[in-house]
Amino acid sequence: MRSQKLIASIVIVIASHASYAQSATSTEIQKLQNEVAAMRSDYEARIGALEARLAAAEVAGESAAPIEPAPFVQPPLAKPGTTTSGNEFNPAASLILTGTYGQLSQNPENYQIGGFIPSNGDVGPPGRSFRLGESELTLSANIDPYFSGYFVGAFDGDNGTSVEEAYISHVGLIPGGTIRFGRVLSAFGYLNEIHAHAWDFVDAPLALQAFFGGQLKDDGLQARWVAPTALLIEVGVELGLGDQFPGMDRQKNGANLAMLFGHIGGDVGFSNSYRFGATLYRSRATQRTYDDLDALGMPVTNAFTGDTDMWGLDFVWKWAPDGNAVAHSLKLQAEYFHRNENGSLTFDLNGLQDATGNYDSDQNGWYAQAVYQFTPRWRVGARYDYLDSGTIDIGLVGSGALSAADFPILTDHDPSRTTAMIDFSPSEFSRLRLQYAWDQARFTNTDDQLLLQYIMSLGAHGAHKF
Repeated sequence: MRSQKLIASIVIVIASHASYAQSATSTEIQKLQNEVAAMRSDYEARIGALEARLAAAEVAGESAAPIEPAPFVQPPLAKPGTTTSGNEFNPAASLILTGTYGQLSQNPENYQIGGFIPSNGDVGPPGRSFRLGESELTLSANIDPYFSGYFVGAFDGDNGTSVEEAYISHVGLIPGGTIRFGRVLSAFGYLNEIHAHAWDFVDAPLALQAFFGGQLKDDGLQARWVAPTALLIEVGVELGLGDQFPGMDRQKNGANLAMLFGHIGGDVGFSNSYRFGATLYRSRATQRTYDDLDALGMPVTNAFTGDTDMWGLDFVWKWAPDGNAVAHSLKLQAEYFHRNENGSLTFDLNGLQDATGNYDSDQNGWYAQAVYQFTPRWRVGARYDYLDSGTIDIGLVGSGALSAADFPILTDHDPSRTTAMIDFSPSEFSRLRLQYAWDQARFTNTDDQLLLQYIMSLGAHGAHKF
């Protein structure tokens, strides 16, 4: 069949040259005939060789040697000034809408994580009755061949607005490296750099609430590098303003936050994958205030000045049959935090007593959770949180100047919480979740929390991290 097509093509070529051949000499005609014959012989030989190889492969069957895939070659970046399609620089936009209905046995206005200096951040459950949650507006686009931009604006239910993230990225300066500058969700641990609408539970673990006041984000520089190996090996560094709890803006030059992190991970067979992580963090605060009561029950404002050193470990394991998570999947996740604060603590700042003494504390916390998708669109999950207020040395108490009753918030306590949830996703753009928590973060009075949440995504939203 192929030889007949080839002969027909050759005949067409000969016919197209007929008018020329009529006026050519017999030598020229013979030359053309010889070239055509050589082309025919060459193509027939190639076709015969290919047919022989195909027949041999069919006979060999599965014993035939596998064909090695061609190596992937990264296409070069477009040069400055070159023409691109009209849509490449249009921002991708998306909007996340969330809300809750809460049934709480304790007043959320009085929520407190006992034994820990309050962060004055986003702690506790969303609230009672109907509540509009945080809405996120996301814009992202390439800026030019060298930079891309990412912006997330947050709008809370109390009509407040904030910039969740706003950074510029550059990839390729160092092979495997990524540089971001602007405001980023910190890479401390696993959950912190994931936006809240992508969490598996309504609220953050107690450890994030106690140590960071919710989520840690900072203005500065983040650089990360992935090694060119089959095993995931990633290292990174962050330097920033450090104005969020436990740090604060000291109105000084230089970086007030420094952080190192590393990850290692990979696949186990076709159905399992994992990632381990470790983080080191350091910041400094100058008169970081918080409200408390003295031994007589009178309100006072205290202030910590000193260094905060933290380290953390995180672990994630994912399972799905043959890597297909459409019907069934399991995700195991855990993180451990340890914090040391060393410096001075001022009692009743700018008040009648205004006394200062040494302060040193070692505290830790962890959580572990499991989420199982038992059928398409339906998932169940459980989480356990635990905090240890640890060892707290207050110089003013040790010297006898004040009593431990003058620092009631720092009374020894081990907050904990047990949470269960079930959620349903009608599509990849919507999710409904029912969650119950037995919260023992307060010194007294366990809080029974029943929450119903909706999460809706409008527009083009990028994939979430592993």
